[in-house]
Amino acid sequence: MLKDRDSLLGQLHELRSEHRDLDTIISRLTQDPAPIDQLHLQRLKKRKLLLRDRIAWLESQLIPDDIA
Repeated sequence: MLKDRDSLLGQLHELRSEHRDLDTIISRLTQDPAPIDQLHLQRLKKRKLLLRDRIAWLESQLIPDDIA
């Protein structure tokens, strides 16, 4: 059980890191005065949303069911 928790925490850390990196990239692309590839930007944003959903799911897996 502890091994599973450690695995989930490791995945969570990696996903949060990637989400943060994507946030930085998207922010830089949108602030740059040069024209940007809208399709590329849309894909980055979609990936970021997917990561957010995965992070939320992993966090829910780490919360014990017997809270009462």
